[in-house]
Amino acid sequence: MKHIIIIVLFLVSSKSIGQSQFEVFFDFNKDFPNEKSILDFNEWFAKNKYIEVSKMMGYCDSVDTKDYNKKLAERRIDNVQKLLEKSGISIQQNLERIAYGKEFKQSKIQAENRKVTIFYNEIKNEKPIVSKLSEKIMNSKVGETVALPNIYFYNNSARIVPKSEPTLLELLCVMEENPKLKIEIQGHICCQKVYDVNDVSSSRARAVYTYLLRNKIDRKRMTFKGYGTSHPVHPIPEKSAQEEDENRRVEIMILEK
Repeated sequence: MKHIIIIVLFLVSSKSIGQSQFEVFFDFNKDFPNEKSILDFNEWFAKNKYIEVSKMMGYCDSVDTKDYNKKLAERRIDNVQKLLEKSGISIQQNLERIAYGKEFKQSKIQAENRKVTIFYNEIKNEKPIVSKLSEKIMNSKVGETVALPNIYFYNNSARIVPKSEPTLLELLCVMEENPKLKIEIQGHICCQKVYDVNDVSSSRARAVYTYLLRNKIDRKRMTFKGYGTSHPVHPIPEKSAQEEDENRRVEIMILEK
């Protein structure tokens, strides 16, 4: 089954008065959608490629104060909107955003209250939607590198954080849609002048390689390598947390296309 570039969240879809909606769910006290929502991205978008979002409503469970919950609901809306924007989905300029603390009719099942509801309409659009990552990769020449944005790992490990899934899906789709494309996956770390003792950079590059391999990308089209701190974007030691983040990265180099 082909994977789709666009990253959109889905759990429940329904229609009312010409407008459709779907709900995105969150774990307790989290402002990023839970793993199940992330894994449902492809299935939803395959059926709803051309939409325009007009309204988003954020909710929380009954735990904690009204003010705290309202701020959490606002952050949930923010993160869902960022994912929609990243996907290229059309969002109305006068988007209506409503965040609720506790002032709504709550379900007795707390997990059902931790959500963002997105309202949208279908639109006619013959122009194919292309992600920014796809555009960068396809505009790059052989030998050039492209950074994979928003790939996160747990501290000092090669375990990928679930919120990295949108970028991984984008890369997967690019590989599926371009069967002649061959890449080297490159891992980099930050903050250390010494040798990458635990070879974390290689392990992280391997994690992305394994993700693609597990999703049926031919191993002959990919290699991976860890570069430690030998190719920093910023001199080490870094001067800020932002510079550390930019040095701690995964890139792909175009080998053939």
